[in-house]
Amino acid sequence: MSKERFEELRGQLDEVNLELLEVLNKRATLVEEIGKLKSGKGTERFDPIREKEMLDKLVAANQGPFSNDTVRHLFKQIFQASLVLQEEEKKQLLISRKAKAQDTVVEIGPLKVGGGEPVLIGGPCSVETVDQMERTAAHIRSEGVLFLRGGAYKPRTSPYDFQGLGVEGLKILSETAKRHGMVCVSEIVRPEDVEMACEYIDVVQIGARNMQNFELLKAAGEVRKPILLKRGLSATIEELLYAAEYIASRGNTQIILCERGIRTYEKATRNTLDISAVPILKQESHLPVVVDVSHSTGRKDIMLPIAKAALAVGADGLIIETHCEPSVALSDAKQQLDLPQFSKLLSDLRASGYVKEAIGTK
Repeated sequence: MSKERFEELRGQLDEVNLELLEVLNKRATLVEEIGKLKSGKGTERFDPIREKEMLDKLVAANQGPFSNDTVRHLFKQIFQASLVLQEEEKKQLLISRKAKAQDTVVEIGPLKVGGGEPVLIGGPCSVETVDQMERTAAHIRSEGVLFLRGGAYKPRTSPYDFQGLGVEGLKILSETAKRHGMVCVSEIVRPEDVEMACEYIDVVQIGARNMQNFELLKAAGEVRKPILLKRGLSATIEELLYAAEYIASRGNTQIILCERGIRTYEKATRNTLDISAVPILKQESHLPVVVDVSHSTGRKDIMLPIAKAALAVGADGLIIETHCEPSVALSDAKQQLDLPQFSKLLSDLRASGYVKEAIGTK
């Protein structure tokens, strides 16, 4: 074979490759359109009967030189690639970076969660009395913290433990926050209470035990209040993101994700803080992410390095449980900082450069 003929055949092969690429991309465009139609109708994307019919038709039309087995293999690979293409389209959630490249900034009164400066959320595990909330709020407000937390509904492991004050707790929390020019967040556990709670609180929290309470997630999606969504005790990152999608799919995209530690075999801490979840969540989603440094470890003695680590990997804020008298707290007494400890933690964080003097005032 002459060199000229060899080069000529190679050139023809290159042209055929380009033609194949054009045809494959055309096929991919058709597949994407079919996938969207199937998605709208709730139809399964993989149709084994249809695949068999197509393969049989292709084999019947095969005139060589490829064997029938080779033809089946080649087109099965094409079909598989098409299915992957449909799955990728399916994974473009409303809360994903693919749907929105820019960071979502959740505005709550004067605060911006996800706006570049970390926000601190302080307050007791449970709302107990007016005096307790007043003393705690006054102190953390004097430290520049504008975000007050407090549980009014407490899903507890034991049915005999303190379950919270309910609506009365929401009222105390709300009135305390307003007196000090703060915003407040509290957990709601029943779908029917979400709308009522919005009369009192600025942010609705969905706790770890309710992360996959789908009716509660739907109800949270119906209101236009920011939602603080905590990761479940044994939930994967994907499950947390899909829980957030339940809320966003109902029209409420003002969602703050919270990494609060997951259950592992480790006994040294109450939970195991999945620090890697923070950058992964921020990479996969445009939603802001905060870290609960109290529940994640349950230990006061390591709270400072844990807080630093959370902010170092990009957390948009911290939740720090604080009580005026932790020794008599009705829930989670061991992990709540007293007021001097809270001030010391903030002072150390400021000294390290992780937070500014006036926290959350922008």
